[in-house]
Amino acid sequence: MSLLSRLFGSKSEKPEATPSSEDHKGFRITPKPIREGGQFRVSALIEKDGRHELIRADTMASLEEAMVLSLAKARQMIDEQGERLFG
Repeated sequence: MSLLSRLFGSKSEKPEATPSSEDHKGFRITPKPIREGGQFRVSALIEKDGRHELIRADTMASLEEAMVLSLAKARQMIDEQGERLFG
């Protein structure tokens, strides 16, 4: 591994954890936290008859925390907006 790859990271890095999807009220939620520096931005994909990408300003120190919060925020959005997410 070159010095630059070690300093700035390699594009071939393997994900630290595989996101597992869950169903909530007929919607499929897949947590997809985004790595930003040493933190992870809360993000999830919500699917039913369409696709909605949820990206929040919240960041978490660990991938696991970001995945848990991504699922929680997606559930909250589904509860509040339901089918209107896609319209």
